[in-house]
Amino acid sequence: MSSDDLAFMPATAMAAAIRSRKLSPVEATGAILERIERLNPRLNAYLTVDGEGAMQAARRAEQAVADGTPLGPLHGVPVSIKDLTCTRGLRTTKGSLLHRANVPDHDASAVERLRAAGAIILGKTNTPEFGLMGSTENRLGEPCRNPWNLERTPGGSSGGAGSAVAAGLGPLALGTDGGGSVRIPSGFCGVFGLKPTFGRVPHHSDFGGWGTLSVTGPIARTVADAALMLDVMVGPHPEDPYSLPAPRRPFRRAMKGDLHGLRAAWSGDLGYGAVDPEVRRIAEAAARRFADFSCIVEEGHPGIEDPLVTRVFIDLAATYTAGELESVSAEQETLLTEYAIAFRDYGRRVTGLEVVQANRARFVMWARLRDFFRRYDLLLTPTLSVPAFPIGQEPRVIDGRPVLPFGWSPFTPPFNLSGQPAASVPCGWSADGLPVGLQIVGRPFEEATVLRAAAAFEAAQPWQQRRPPLS
Repeated sequence: MSSDDLAFMPATAMAAAIRSRKLSPVEATGAILERIERLNPRLNAYLTVDGEGAMQAARRAEQAVADGTPLGPLHGVPVSIKDLTCTRGLRTTKGSLLHRANVPDHDASAVERLRAAGAIILGKTNTPEFGLMGSTENRLGEPCRNPWNLERTPGGSSGGAGSAVAAGLGPLALGTDGGGSVRIPSGFCGVFGLKPTFGRVPHHSDFGGWGTLSVTGPIARTVADAALMLDVMVGPHPEDPYSLPAPRRPFRRAMKGDLHGLRAAWSGDLGYGAVDPEVRRIAEAAARRFADFSCIVEEGHPGIEDPLVTRVFIDLAATYTAGELESVSAEQETLLTEYAIAFRDYGRRVTGLEVVQANRARFVMWARLRDFFRRYDLLLTPTLSVPAFPIGQEPRVIDGRPVLPFGWSPFTPPFNLSGQPAASVPCGWSADGLPVGLQIVGRPFEEATVLRAAAAFEAAQPWQQRRPPLS
């Protein structure tokens, strides 16, 4: 197996080969680090690469195999961590000059569990400042780039994670999703990403996300890889009062099986979104394939409105941001991006009454989705309204309709507001070779159904063998 083939090896296969002594953790980690060294200068997917630490961990992992030590489910498998997430002894910038020298003394809960499962931390992936954008640009360096076209954005805010997984710079990536930040880069980069139910993956007490909007989730090249990673991270944690009990069955088992009798609603626009016609056509063809899996597919809209979603989401997210940045001094403010300052200042203007009204409206939207999911097991939509756009050129007109900033991602924030699981699965390619994603949304706590649906589609229309044109 060539080093590039090894870099694209699924995590499930890599873990099995390491356990059976057919593959050395040192060999696997070294191949991926070599690829990172070669390609990351062009992609800027990683902000920090811990090559020395990763190789030391790989040698320890190899020795554990030789000694017959009990091995965790990710033993020797390299993973990357989004740079919003704390890593003990490893720089965590949050995409900001303000934290460019920050080295935490602890791991976030998910990182703690990944290490305990035997995973090898490669480094920290790029993110916009404090995760505040749907593309990945900050003041720490050059923008992060999409491996399918280096002039295009990989999305955000887990843009470095999506770019890295798509480019073979690690089989697994930890991302966070407060308004689509796992699903957006997965859709733009042609990989699989899952936003779990809120509380499914616990947060550490210093998690800097958008309160009850943000979750931690996996990005991977296969559905089974994402399920394996999710199994390691779930379960209650004393640091997180919102953390949920672990499911009775591991997701890797629960995701197996057919979709016979499930009811799926296809919505090309959720009743309000502007969508590029090519994206809509590709996503609808993918949604219609679910009928081949003995799934009942019909058109249906959950009855949520764009003004409601946008206002509620922006008001809540901005107030969380204002709270996080309230202690920043005037001198420190000079280190911030313009978008971070603008978002903070907007949040400062949101009144307490408006926050109460936003939460009431959030409940109304949640109730509509609850009623909708009494009729359907799944909701299928395009992940995004457009393929990856040129860096710094966010579309303001889609299919002839003017759209607001972030109007190219109208279908991801509703499910942060509702807290239910949602995934992006690659479902096709635009005429100019850019990935298109299908969003699969499930009922609260039913990640297994979302994973099972994604796995069925993956088996019928595989994407893993297609690689970006990088050398």
